[in-house]
Amino acid sequence: MADLASEIRLAVDTGKVAIGSKEVLDAIRHNEAKLIIIAKADAYNRYANDIKHNAKLANIKIIEYNDTSKSLGVVCGKPYPVLSLAIIDQGTSNILNI
Repeated sequence: MADLASEIRLAVDTGKVAIGSKEVLDAIRHNEAKLIIIAKADAYNRYANDIKHNAKLANIKIIEYNDTSKSLGVVCGKPYPVLSLAIIDQGTSNILNI
């Protein structure tokens, strides 16, 4: 199995992703999201619950990234915490097969 962090970074760099709770919810509602990733350490706040609920209704797979939103932000190359991201186009990554 490929390393989740490296596949996330590859998807961010070569594909199309929605980063942040509002953008992820928009991607779900517009039927664009193919996969949702949520920082596990922060996965029990209100936004994460909304994302999980909407993704479940839309039958979109959710993966919990096994660390904090700060760590997920670093993986995404962002200088801020990232609670969630939606994969819209995986680019050259293999993230949809994880």
